[in-house]
Amino acid sequence: MTKKVRFSPLLAAALAIGMSAAAPMAQAQSGLFAPVVTVNGMGISRYELEQRARFMQLLRQPGDVRAAAEKSLIEDRLRQWQAKRDGVTLKPEQIQEGMEEFAGRAKLTREQFVAELTQAGVSEQTFRDFVQSGMLWREVIRARYMGRVQVSAADVARAKLVESERGRGTRVLMSEIIIPNPPEHAAEARALAEQVSHLRGEGEFGNAARQVSATASREQGGRLDWVPLQNLPPALRPVILALKPGEATQPIELGGAWGIFMLRALDERGAVGGQPQKLGYAVLALGTPGSQQAADLAARVAAGAKRCDDLYTVAKDLPASVLSRVEPAAQGAIPQDIAVALSHLDIGETTTLQRGGQQDLIMLCSREHAGDEAQMPTDDQIRNNLLNERLSNYSENFLADLVSDAVITRP
Repeated sequence: MTKKVRFSPLLAAALAIGMSAAAPMAQAQSGLFAPVVTVNGMGISRYELEQRARFMQLLRQPGDVRAAAEKSLIEDRLRQWQAKRDGVTLKPEQIQEGMEEFAGRAKLTREQFVAELTQAGVSEQTFRDFVQSGMLWREVIRARYMGRVQVSAADVARAKLVESERGRGTRVLMSEIIIPNPPEHAAEARALAEQVSHLRGEGEFGNAARQVSATASREQGGRLDWVPLQNLPPALRPVILALKPGEATQPIELGGAWGIFMLRALDERGAVGGQPQKLGYAVLALGTPGSQQAADLAARVAAGAKRCDDLYTVAKDLPASVLSRVEPAAQGAIPQDIAVALSHLDIGETTTLQRGGQQDLIMLCSREHAGDEAQMPTDDQIRNNLLNERLSNYSENFLADLVSDAVITRP
């Protein structure tokens, strides 16, 4: 007796939904194989439409499954039409391999996958047609556009930076107040920080930032732009997540300063966790806060420094001790005040910190993942991913043009 093959729990649940809706089709039904849509002279029958709808339902297609099935079949007809025009064909063994690969995503063999589809009322030919159209289209796109797509070493290096993931994951919207903590005024600084930490609401907090904060953000009432949670120092993340909008942290010692942070908003677009980061940065000593020297040097940086290497030109006539470049280091190993300042910077951006009796300019040089090297994608994998992304853009645009130019009728 043949043992029944079972899908994974999620796919099994999807199949259950499909089977409950998959009443046997009456083959004698009038007009079952008559075209309901014609695409550039190629018909799509009611049977094909019903089959594709069932298949997409099993794949957990959201929304109007029948409308999605019609759209999918129209696009497949155009993929096949263009493949024929371009002379692109597939061998039977290639299609078999494609079906095996697709079934493997559900951890099944092709035979097992087809058996489960058959039980749900979906024919093997429906599965084959679906896979074949996608494979034909991939060959069409590669033949047309592969020569236009170039992925450089610089592209790969950029993709490895954390900035390439902008928009993913949880973000926080904060305001900050940084209070210098010189040894000779430690008691007064601590008392002021405690007072500020009890403020509630953006209005009060912003007024205090304009009066006592020692960072450039004071001009905006301490307001910062959206910051990916993973950009914050690891020790600060749970503190911020514990706040409600409008609440401020207790004073946080940053090394030479007290930091108080108010949460304004939280945007949970993804997982709350974050991959460890390594940050490279440069520190340029501007001099005494408020001095003409500090203002002039900061203006020179703003006018001519777009990356960390440019700082050497700015500081070429100054003592070597004025500029220091720090190689990428784990967030937890960076001085807390600098780590906080770097959290809301993009590469090449700067901010200023008052550290003791001196004002420093901080520039972010790099932001990289610091995960287990064995788990990180290789350069070749990154290059292939970038290549596929760019070919995908060509694919979407070309298919949209074909749909726009197609003659589509519904009898």
